[in-house]
Amino acid sequence: QVRLKEFGGGLVQAGGPLSLSCVASGDTICIGSMGWHRRSAGKERELVAHFSRDGTANYADSMKGRVTITRNGAKDTVYLQMNNLKPEDTAVYYCYVEVKSYCGLDDSWGQGTWVTVSA
Repeated sequence: QVRLKEFGGGLVQAGGPLSLSCVASGDTICIGSMGWHRRSAGKERELVAHFSRDGTANYADSMKGRVTITRNGAKDTVYLQMNNLKPEDTAVYYCYVEVKSYCGLDDSWGQGTWVTVSA
């Protein structure tokens, strides 16, 4: 099992920055892709940014130019730097891991961390 612990989040004014981090533990050798989703009130969960299995960073169109995802050398921690935040970025942000199929494990999700952007 891959366990995820998120850090960061909170209240920020529109236009401001905020960073999140996510630390994986357990069967980290099974990490395939890793990144962040978010869910806003009344909306489906959506991708924010992630590292695909080949190491490529991918971003949601709504966040391009305002967000950067990075990771540590061990590839078990990801960081999300968000800039120029907008009220519509208010959401619960979830770290997730898609595990490698040969591990026979379920994909993992963090508990989520609130990001609230005030106008």
